[in-house]
Amino acid sequence: MKRARTETGLVPDMLSNRVRRIKQMQVSMLKLYVRIQTLASDVKRFIAQESGQDLIEYALVVALIAFAAAAGMSAVATKINAAFTNIGTKLTTYTS
Repeated sequence: MKRARTETGLVPDMLSNRVRRIKQMQVSMLKLYVRIQTLASDVKRFIAQESGQDLIEYALVVALIAFAAAAGMSAVATKINAAFTNIGTKLTTYTS
């Protein structure tokens, strides 16, 4: 038994399948468009964010303080060593 063809030349079942696939494609394309727009919005917001710059500034300040402390430690260590040597000498003098 042959099926009747419509004016488009397609069998009605084929036509409804084609329409259904077109609708599914439209819905899929709309979802993809929304995802792309959301991603673009997130990227723009991430680029505009300045909190990362603050973190880098704090890290540079901490590094500068650490460098100054390390540079000053040798002078302080020398003076502390001299003080303990002096104390040790005096204790040796008094106990002998």
